[in-house]
Amino acid sequence: MRWLALLLLLATPALADEIVMLAGPDGAMLQTRLCRPAQSGPAPLVIMNHGAMPRAEVRPHLQPLPCDAEPARWFTARGHVVAMPMRRAHGASTGVWAESFGPCEDPDFIRVGRETARDIRAALLALVGTPGIAPEGAIILGESAGGWGSIALAAEGVPGIAAVVNVAGGRGGWAGGRARTNCAAPRLVANVGQFGRTARLPMLWLYSANDSFFGPDLAEALFAAFTRAGGVAELVMLPPWAEDGHYFFTGEGASAMWGARMALFLQSLPVPRIAAR
Repeated sequence: MRWLALLLLLATPALADEIVMLAGPDGAMLQTRLCRPAQSGPAPLVIMNHGAMPRAEVRPHLQPLPCDAEPARWFTARGHVVAMPMRRAHGASTGVWAESFGPCEDPDFIRVGRETARDIRAALLALVGTPGIAPEGAIILGESAGGWGSIALAAEGVPGIAAVVNVAGGRGGWAGGRARTNCAAPRLVANVGQFGRTARLPMLWLYSANDSFFGPDLAEALFAAFTRAGGVAELVMLPPWAEDGHYFFTGEGASAMWGARMALFLQSLPVPRIAAR
């Protein structure tokens, strides 16, 4: 099915904002928005991955962020192509939703992380090396469940990836409808350690001090388990954001909070991906 994604890209003019359908797992097609920088020539790819939506009636109505959303503007202004895939059964993406971790008292965080990673990997493989996109040096960025799936992908050693950014990543938050209460938190911590055993890509972890899903104590426990197991990462605890720091990354004006740290991280990679500004 990769040929279909390539045909769609080749047939689409090099616009700043494109919607394409990429071949996903199990025959699914993933609705993906591409935001291209103004300059011509192959540009490094950033894949921004959304959180999970458990409510089936809501999932079909979700859409990728627009290209004028602040995170997309931040990366395209620095010469990146930004891809925002909708995973299986989200938005116009087809396929069966595979992101339930099961009952709160006995969640399978490993399986669901790997399922999320399958969609991210499919988007990556469909895009790298296509017109206008560099074949190497991709940045995988995920929020919430997308962050958890990005960690799972890092554990698989997929080629072509330069680094991973985990934004407020985790699963099982708001257990029982209560803020900062997590389904089987000790298991989540143990499972991220399992991912850390084989994850060797440089990683930046960004959390906010008033995240209602994964507060500072849990974020620090996850980070400690991941790095103790061998994972390579840096944790940055950002200040509180609005009413709930879980959503800080896409907030208008929020790049003033995370942008400088993101730029330093990307510049620290073996091949710098953005220029100093």
